[in-house]
Amino acid sequence: MSVDVFAERLVRVRDRFVSNVEGKIEDVRAAIPNLSDTVPAAAASIGDVYRSVHSIVGVGRTIGFPAIGCAARHVEDALRPAYCDGRGLTADEISLLTNSLNALREAASRELQSFHSVGE
Repeated sequence: MSVDVFAERLVRVRDRFVSNVEGKIEDVRAAIPNLSDTVPAAAASIGDVYRSVHSIVGVGRTIGFPAIGCAARHVEDALRPAYCDGRGLTADEISLLTNSLNALREAASRELQSFHSVGE
């Protein structure tokens, strides 16, 4: 594969990430009421949210968004115990998730703004 083909693919991956990351963050925020250990189907919702956040962690850092990747790792860490145990989040875990998610949203806002500034 030539460098040009690789560079083109990387640009497409970055563009897709940039266009989807804020929506994924908002999807996690919207899912919070369904993640509580008082909700019967919380374990399934935790799994979906965990996988979504995990993709932000891996892709973000790989394609040049280290702050987003790092902040997403903290969100993932807040979800991991419940995900591994197959249960919903406790009230304390929901608080930690909310705080981590706010930090992720701020990191995404800053890093994406910087990305758009460079691209102009």
